[in-house]
Amino acid sequence: MDASTRGANNADMYLPNYKLGKTLGIGSFGKVKIAEHVLTGHKVAIKILNRRKIKNMEMEEKVRREIKILRLFMHPHIIRLYEVIETPSDIYVVMEYVKSGELFDYIVEKGRLQENEARNFFQQIISGVEYCHRNMVVHRDLKPENLLLDSKWNVKIADFGLSNIMRDGHFLKTSCGSPNYAAPEVISGKLYAGPEVDVWSCGVILYALLCGTLPFDDENIPNLFKKIKGGMYTLPSHLSAGSKDLIPRMLIVNPMKRITIPEIRQHPWFQAHLPRYLAVPPPDTMQQAKKIDEEILQEVVERGFDRNQLVESLRNRIQNEGTVAYYLLLDNRFRPSNGYLGDEFQETMECNFNRGNPGELSVSTVGPRYHAFPGYVDYQGVNSKPAYYSAEKKWALGLQSRAHPREIMTEVLKALRELNVCWKKIGHYNMKCLWNPCVPSTEGMVGNPVQSNYFGDESTIIENDGATKSRNVVKFEVQLYKTTEEKYLLDLQRVQGPQFLFLDLCAAFLAQLRVL
Repeated sequence: MDASTRGANNADMYLPNYKLGKTLGIGSFGKVKIAEHVLTGHKVAIKILNRRKIKNMEMEEKVRREIKILRLFMHPHIIRLYEVIETPSDIYVVMEYVKSGELFDYIVEKGRLQENEARNFFQQIISGVEYCHRNMVVHRDLKPENLLLDSKWNVKIADFGLSNIMRDGHFLKTSCGSPNYAAPEVISGKLYAGPEVDVWSCGVILYALLCGTLPFDDENIPNLFKKIKGGMYTLPSHLSAGSKDLIPRMLIVNPMKRITIPEIRQHPWFQAHLPRYLAVPPPDTMQQAKKIDEEILQEVVERGFDRNQLVESLRNRIQNEGTVAYYLLLDNRFRPSNGYLGDEFQETMECNFNRGNPGELSVSTVGPRYHAFPGYVDYQGVNSKPAYYSAEKKWALGLQSRAHPREIMTEVLKALRELNVCWKKIGHYNMKCLWNPCVPSTEGMVGNPVQSNYFGDESTIIENDGATKSRNVVKFEVQLYKTTEEKYLLDLQRVQGPQFLFLDLCAAFLAQLRVL
């Protein structure tokens, strides 16, 4: 029996919960295979690391460090580690399957990226790096080769082998990472705290995304080091004013004067089109462990696991068959809006949209059945993955426009206000509304609002007994969706009240709505 056959038999014996597939890649001390988790049917990538090769190459510490760090981390833009299975000859590391390769290859293929796309990648990277720092880990080897892309083109930070745990008052001195992306203090062998070297690397990555080239590059290593230490690079003229302001702040040679992650977050260029789920700093790992998704929990229990033991294992971050199944189901969740407009779908419409020319609103044939493309898992790992909606073609009352979503919502709110409709803001593009047609309004449309809530107002609808109990009160919800044709669909759905009265309201709403 040859070594490869013996290795395959060993894998089958030690990995009964997985069906191994083809080899994705071969490295210095092992290979990566695609596999299917038998219990959930979801794909994973399994690193098979040969213990003898790791030891011979003195890479044991690097491998242990990466496993230790990734076991703790739960973030939508950091590669997920589901379990580690150790045998006398190999270490099997079961990880998230990331389909679309390295960001490096993406940049090489496309050249410099459009600003909105580059910014979207950068926002995801900064969010992941911030999560690392909050959990006292500095990556130290951030580069496009270590940034993977999933099937939805979302960034996943990988390769934590050179990472180090930060301790208050301790300075790192190890020179590591790739020279082109390394900070001046790193290649100089000076003491550094950690976070600031990742900021420098992120600055180089942002430059690469927007320019398609590196700010510091030279075939001669001494010359390359001279350029990095002197902060010598040029900014192409095609860059926007915002990016021209941010990049130099990240590539300041003096680490004490370099911009910090919290300051990057506040920068106007970073803030533009920032998705809601990335707009707040991530919670730490312990906070996440306390949040358990009841729906996913029930799915795992139905597969034969004890509920109490599973909850205990999840809270204590214990790796076992039940917790692996739970996290695989959670990360791969596909769930349409239950009922309508659940709070879980609160992704803003501003991420990745191409601003079209304002067009006329028109009656739509895009219907009320929606399916969400899985995008990002939220920080708590509790809610469903926020995502854009794609609408199946069916007849429905709706409006389509190519205008900017905020312009659309401004006009919608003006129309609702003039019709004396009360509303409560649920998300940027999602509202619950109430209309009470008891008293004629001054606009010629019947209505008597208890309270008018303007866009951005977080106050709730005040409902008196007369309003809530009246048979003629209509409650409905308004949601703006992005369609597959780069248009925006405004959809109204009745929640409560007479159907014909709701249609009367819709007719008046259409008449009242101004052309954008």
